[in-house]
Amino acid sequence: MAELIELKDVEERVILIAVSTEDENDTKASLDELEELVKTAGAVAVDKVIQNRERIHPGTYLGKGKIQEIKERIWELGATGVVCDDELSPAQLRNLEGSLDIKVMDRTMVILDIFASRATTREGKIQVELAQLRYRAARLVGLRSSLSRLGGGIGTRGPGEKKLEMDRRLIHDRISILKSELEDVKRHRDVARQQRDKNHVPVAAIVGYTNAGKSTLLNRLTDAGILAEDKLFATLDPTTRNLTLPGGQKVLLTDTVGFIRKLPHHLIEAFKSTLEEAKYSDVILHVVDASNSQREMQMYVVYETLRELEVADKIVVTVFNKIDAADQEVTLRDVTSDHQVKISARTGEGLDELLNLLESILRNQKIYLEKTYSYKEAGKIQLIRKYGQLLTEEYREDGIFVSAYVPSELFAGLAGSADEIVD
Repeated sequence: MAELIELKDVEERVILIAVSTEDENDTKASLDELEELVKTAGAVAVDKVIQNRERIHPGTYLGKGKIQEIKERIWELGATGVVCDDELSPAQLRNLEGSLDIKVMDRTMVILDIFASRATTREGKIQVELAQLRYRAARLVGLRSSLSRLGGGIGTRGPGEKKLEMDRRLIHDRISILKSELEDVKRHRDVARQQRDKNHVPVAAIVGYTNAGKSTLLNRLTDAGILAEDKLFATLDPTTRNLTLPGGQKVLLTDTVGFIRKLPHHLIEAFKSTLEEAKYSDVILHVVDASNSQREMQMYVVYETLRELEVADKIVVTVFNKIDAADQEVTLRDVTSDHQVKISARTGEGLDELLNLLESILRNQKIYLEKTYSYKEAGKIQLIRKYGQLLTEEYREDGIFVSAYVPSELFAGLAGSADEIVD
């Protein structure tokens, strides 16, 4: 009997390349992050190369000498491709492929590839395909001869890769269809958001750099049961869960896609409807990996992305996560946020403080009310219990005395007159 031969997928072995200019001093950290990205995408980095230049070469990304050096390293290490740490122009991509005679990818390709593998919902798949097609449309000119060599491995996976031979017209037709489908999804999201507003349920949006522990926090607080791995972009599709705070106040917690430096513009555009959950929230919980030496840069990236999404005038709570793994000598602070709290979503340390802080913030957004309701008006107390925070409830001869914090939009109907406000 013939012996069975075990077939394995060919492992992508890539060399990572970056150009460091005078304006950048974190190129090494960015390249380390790119290594994590390619690992998440299913490849292994066999070498990392940084070239110091005054500026990136407009035609080939790298200088001529460095290209020759990398060509020799490709042969020595048996590499199957190279990945550049910046988004390449069509000319740079074409010229570099021609010079190295090997598959060339950029950071954007890898991120799109990861997103394609992680999208599970209809909305997520539409968004990823839209981002992939926009990226491809911008690079279609001059790439026809090299499209055939993009097959296999990272940078080519997912719903946006159904037909590599698509011409520009077909791609733009498909983009129009996807944009229309995404508008339908956005309308559904808007309806759901309006329903939440109607129900007066406050929303806290969880944002943060990828792998900061957002999903772990959501799981810990709400038993959401979503995937939480020590990987970049472990979860992609947003999750919303109910949370009851210690005082009985109900709040919706919404997880959002993780941010990352050099997040492709195509992705920000495609995921705007998802990321806008932060725009319409009452509170933003900014989760930061306290154990990461790059946390200052990561916080900056998050705030820059929020600015790009026009998220402003929100109460921001910086949640320094993973303090069980952080250096105790390091001072943790965020001068941009309104509040700060230190927690470990893994062990549960500091979560009570976080919940009490969230409750206090939401309470301050409400109006304090004291009133005695007749027994015929007992239904109003149910409204207070559902949408506000009922502090006391006493049954007296003349009716039911309550003290509570209630949403401002319900106050007039519940108070009956302006003199019921108590400072």
